[in-house]
Amino acid sequence: MTDDGNPLSKREQEILELVARGLSNQEIARDLVITFNTVKVHMRNIFAKLEANSRTEAIVKAAQAGWINVAGLEESAEETAVAAGPASLAEPALARWQRVYFFAAAALVLALLLLPGLLARVDARPVANALSDAGRTRLGAPQRVAVSRWTSLAPLPEPRSRLALAAMDDQLIAIGGEGPEGVSDAVYLYDTAANGWLPGSSKPTAVANVQAGVIDGQVYLPGGVTGDGAASAALEVYDPATDAWRARASLPAPLAAYALAVFDGRLYLFGGWDGAAYVDSVWVYDPAADAWSSRSPAPSRVAFAAAAALPDRVVVAGGFDGRQESAACNAYYPAEDRWEACAAMNLPRGGFGMAADGASLYAIGGGWQRAVTFNERYDSLTNTWSSIPSPVQGSWLFPGVAGRGSLIYAVGGWSGDYLDNTEVFQGTFRAFIPLSTRGQ
Repeated sequence: MTDDGNPLSKREQEILELVARGLSNQEIARDLVITFNTVKVHMRNIFAKLEANSRTEAIVKAAQAGWINVAGLEESAEETAVAAGPASLAEPALARWQRVYFFAAAALVLALLLLPGLLARVDARPVANALSDAGRTRLGAPQRVAVSRWTSLAPLPEPRSRLALAAMDDQLIAIGGEGPEGVSDAVYLYDTAANGWLPGSSKPTAVANVQAGVIDGQVYLPGGVTGDGAASAALEVYDPATDAWRARASLPAPLAAYALAVFDGRLYLFGGWDGAAYVDSVWVYDPAADAWSSRSPAPSRVAFAAAAALPDRVVVAGGFDGRQESAACNAYYPAEDRWEACAAMNLPRGGFGMAADGASLYAIGGGWQRAVTFNERYDSLTNTWSSIPSPVQGSWLFPGVAGRGSLIYAVGGWSGDYLDNTEVFQGTFRAFIPLSTRGQ
């Protein structure tokens, strides 16, 4: 970043100036003698750095900050005058009607240039019903982007978003969610060795906007939004060994779109939607007592945040408050029942998932109100966030996310349509060095 705060590299500035002149990616690649894919990579970086949703928005932001030169209209006018030949010194100024016509034409051109960006901005805004994707325009799922450390696995048998995902032993368990046919009760089990999904026993209550936690080989799934749009208080538990469900103590109040983490053998639920409003409640479930209890409220009233446990605390990040996404990060210390702020994420995110790998947390997905071209990693030792690549560009809302050792899985979600992706990210690389004894 330069002294004037410009986050763009010289090449990115050059490309954005060509975009401002109306050149396509193909034309830019030809003019700069670089590949088409290189231009696309630069454009993704430009959008991420400027937090822009469209080419027009990126141009306007960079031009207003003085980071690019957009004097192309003036230059084009001068070039046209030169091409037409020298003008007479005695030539009269433009008549008033000519000036009015000129500015009206310029305004029309500007409107046409801005319209795609404005439409993209409107399309990126949250739908009226934040608890369902059914009201969103289905544009078709995006093409997966090949990026380092991500591998694409066998897809879900049916696309869905807002699902719960649990990882246990050599299995992934995808539960509930919403698909083209509505809220689902389906359960699918993924065998990591065979790279395939098989059906499990259906969940007794079909729900979406849920998360799951694994305790002692059991998968706990509280609350959620039912098919009629109501919030549920039910707690249902799945046993993969017997492929059976059972009911346990219901939540003290209906709750959906919460952030969930397992810490010291207990479920912790943060915030969410109670059927009427976003809340800051914190609920803890003790399986041994089959009972819920409340804790100190969260710092803000948000839903669609994400949580993951570290050895001494639970980190809760992001969320959506009904108006905007949040980048806030807060740590909850269960032993002391207290909250402490941590470094904010690089971008506001709502409707994403988070999983832990040692001292690191991985935030996967988001992009509710703005394009998101990268995921994020939180280093708890340095209290810093850094970007990591994403195989889904633009937005990746409501995927199921779970960690299994150094592997972070992300399944399904929404990005222009319901997704059936099964993606795995290689987190921390671990090297095992054999020990030797003297003389061997």
